Amino acid sequence: MIYNNDIDPNVKMWENESDQIVLSVIDKYAKRSEVGIAKYGTTLETNNKDNYLKHLQEELMDASLYLEKLMTQNKEITKLVRDHKNDAELGAKIRNLIR
Repeated sequence: MIYNNDIDPNVKMWENESDQIVLSVIDKYAKRSEVGIAKYGTTLETNNKDNYLKHLQEELMDASLYLEKLMTQNKEITKLVRDHKNDAELGAKIRNLIR
């Protein structure tokens, strides 16, 4: 792992008992950074040309669309679970929903 904790030696962030969800997100950030550097030839730290407010707005707009889609799917799946007591029938309905 590329991380260390020089900030506070009392934090056991990178030991085996640490939060694997947090570590997973940190790994994704590191990989995303590597992809961005390869794609754009600069780091976020050194890039002073982009309009970050516009980028943020666009990303948040996309996020709200993804959220709406997932909320709609959640409602549909919840309704299917309530309406179909047969597991095989329910499985077929859910598989049709996510295709």
